[in-house]
Amino acid sequence: MTDFVTAIQGRRTYYGISKDSVIGDDRIQEVVGEALKYTPSSFNSQSARVVVLLQEQHNKLWDLTKETLRKIVPADSFGPTEEKMESFKSGYGTVLFFEDQSVIQGLQEKFASYKDNFPIWSQQSSGMLQYVVWTSLEKEGLGASLQHYNPLIDEQVSKEWNVPASWKLIAQMPFGKPTAQPGEKQYPPVDQHMKVYK
Repeated sequence: MTDFVTAIQGRRTYYGISKDSVIGDDRIQEVVGEALKYTPSSFNSQSARVVVLLQEQHNKLWDLTKETLRKIVPADSFGPTEEKMESFKSGYGTVLFFEDQSVIQGLQEKFASYKDNFPIWSQQSSGMLQYVVWTSLEKEGLGASLQHYNPLIDEQVSKEWNVPASWKLIAQMPFGKPTAQPGEKQYPPVDQHMKVYK
């Protein structure tokens, strides 16, 4: 329990990351795979899907994202956007999180009375998976952040990495060896956000 709480307390957003990895590619795959296997989902739907991009494939993602944004962001104010994309690219890898819409639709057909809830429960499960992967990577000594450039890059990602049409992109998590510590985080008193009745 102490290790679990320590891991939760230690998880932070790292924007300063490098192309070094403190663990091997096989271990990265194992960490993400274990998270994918054991994160809960409604009705045990297991609708989550992931794509892990390492090294040059990771670079390709952030170049693709940068060029997509270049078409949208005015040229005279593109500098900060480009810097942000380069900071993500400076990492070692990225985990792409998806939800398989065919699974969700199948559940909607099978359990019609819960139809409107399955997309919501899918997002909740995806959020848990993102958190488990994020915390697990940090426990291994890697820093990560969570990004959302979907749906802007969905089509290019699907084409570049042969992603099935039913997989909906939810989030992107660049990671690498931390090069700078995150700033101090402020935590409001818990009793402002929680009620307990006995």
